[in-house]
Amino acid sequence: MRKVLLPSLIIIAASLLVIRVFYLQIIDDSFKLKSENNAIKKQYDYPERGYIYDRYGKLLVANQASYDIMVIPREVKEDLNISEFCELLNITKEDYQKRIAKARVYSPRLPSVFLSQLNKSEFAAFQEKIRKYDGFYFQKRSLRDYEVDYGANIFGFITQVNEKLIAKNPYYNSGDLIGKQGVEQSYEEILRGIKGVKYIQKDKYNREIGSYKNGKYDTIAVQGEDINLTIDAELQKYGEELMINKRGGIVALEPKTGEILALITAPSYDPGILVGRQRSKNYTLLYHDSIAKPLYDRGLLAEYPPGSPFKLLTGLVALQEGVIDENFSVSCHHGFSYARGRFMRCHCSGGQLQLHRGIYQSCNSYFATAYMKTINKYTKPAAAVDVWSNHLKSFGLGQFMGYDLPTGKRGKIPTSKTYKRMYPNGGWRSTAIVSNAIGQGEVVMTPIQLANMMATIANQGYYYTPHIIKKIEGKKIDSKFTTKHTTTIDQKFFPPIISGLFDVYNMGTASRLKVEGIDICGKTGTAENFAKIGGKRVQLKDHSIFVAFAPKDNPKIAIAIMIENGGFGATIAGPIASLMIEKYLKKKITRKDLETRVLNISLRSEYAKLGGMPEAEAIESTPKDSALKAKIITPKVTTPQAVVKKTIIDTTKKN
Repeated sequence: MRKVLLPSLIIIAASLLVIRVFYLQIIDDSFKLKSENNAIKKQYDYPERGYIYDRYGKLLVANQASYDIMVIPREVKEDLNISEFCELLNITKEDYQKRIAKARVYSPRLPSVFLSQLNKSEFAAFQEKIRKYDGFYFQKRSLRDYEVDYGANIFGFITQVNEKLIAKNPYYNSGDLIGKQGVEQSYEEILRGIKGVKYIQKDKYNREIGSYKNGKYDTIAVQGEDINLTIDAELQKYGEELMINKRGGIVALEPKTGEILALITAPSYDPGILVGRQRSKNYTLLYHDSIAKPLYDRGLLAEYPPGSPFKLLTGLVALQEGVIDENFSVSCHHGFSYARGRFMRCHCSGGQLQLHRGIYQSCNSYFATAYMKTINKYTKPAAAVDVWSNHLKSFGLGQFMGYDLPTGKRGKIPTSKTYKRMYPNGGWRSTAIVSNAIGQGEVVMTPIQLANMMATIANQGYYYTPHIIKKIEGKKIDSKFTTKHTTTIDQKFFPPIISGLFDVYNMGTASRLKVEGIDICGKTGTAENFAKIGGKRVQLKDHSIFVAFAPKDNPKIAIAIMIENGGFGATIAGPIASLMIEKYLKKKITRKDLETRVLNISLRSEYAKLGGMPEAEAIESTPKDSALKAKIITPKVTTPQAVVKKTIIDTTKKN
């Protein structure tokens, strides 16, 4: 038996091996297609990317025809007339040699892009003579065709894949295009479609002789899916116009759904300049512009002290913790005294204030008192801070919000760990951290977090994760965008806060910003802004902040505006909020006085002043890595499509 077992195993194994080889060689030849088979040429058919529309069906992004010149280095003839070839494509001989060398490094046998994104007129001359140049052929693709000159931060752009991505993702080949930033990146797999492929048989002379296996393995290209964004295109356009000569961010949400109605960053640029053969050059100019940072989305990335709007959360937490009620009263003497003579100034009218008046007059004393009562409720400050922090995090603060855009910052809500690092020897109390009460201190938020905070207050205690996708043809949007998030604050505590916000417009700090026929609830904010210059701490012009929602009953829009170095909240940010709200709800503007004022405000000179600061290092609300070498710039970017907007000005480099 033992003598038979070993020969039997050998025979069986050999038989299986022979059968497998026969199957692969004779019956199943699909593996030939996966190898670098010189007798079989892959020809790709690239689909159109899906179109992008706004919430009302307005076309924002379409496609235009483009052509790439491809090269297979080993098939290029040595006697090629380089001078004629270069003249035809308007390139130099040195450029030709560099491109050929790069293609050889990628693969001498596989095709790679020699010259990308030729338009129809550029391609026409080459098409007539392409038969003369062995090893070269053209690949038709589609590039983006922007129907609007705004919303660049929302759309993102299309670029060629790099070798690292090709190695990581087998779907992509050299020369393929991929979405970067914005919705082009977030919804790449939906927008790109599925490319088709044809296998062409070649003879021993490298001539094409027909379809391999009669097209048995060929596939058809599938066009990308169209998508509708939640953006109101007209509101987006209007907001960008209002932000000319200013720097900052605007975020508008629909409270009951979390849909992003407008996402504005300033300075910005025309998305059309990142299309075509000039894309790389223009992107390099934008990327290396450390002054304007036009690729930096301030609505999602910029982190600021929220200032007075944060008082709303201070009040809500104090109500929830039972340390105050609506009738709790504080006596304000134009400031709040604490900790060995330290004094927090206040600009309210003073006297006895309850919660309602404390909100519409933005009393620092009232909310500093409420905050300290919240912290002092607990025996240990560390435990109190964590309770306070957990309440705030239920509003989506201090964390990534989970929206469907590929960039963002988490902001900062301090915890006991924060203060243990700051005070390693202990001994800190509520007086050491009381500036948190008014949105200064260690609290930092992004504009989209501020907008979501107002949406949550408008909804009286719940929110939906902000998102920019409204509809995908034939598909459902991610369920996380339809999941309700409820805060730790009881619903009964929101009406008194909303009442105070309503009177901000009636008798408070925004009384001159009312819009007839719209009940707006809002809150002004002014965040202090400091810089370290020559070793000294210097106060710069404050940031202008405003948050609002409207109408008061059944709110349809919540908005946050942050204008860097803009001064008081009611000066610039407040008027912009009123105008944006009216534009969305009425589709027209009646407050022409506010519109004229905002459009005529330019902060160019304010930003330019910062450029005169020697060896300035920004701190606190201004990032630490900034050189503050401010100047007003107009990048010299010229393309057939458009030029960079002349509003690209800035003073700081954001983290």
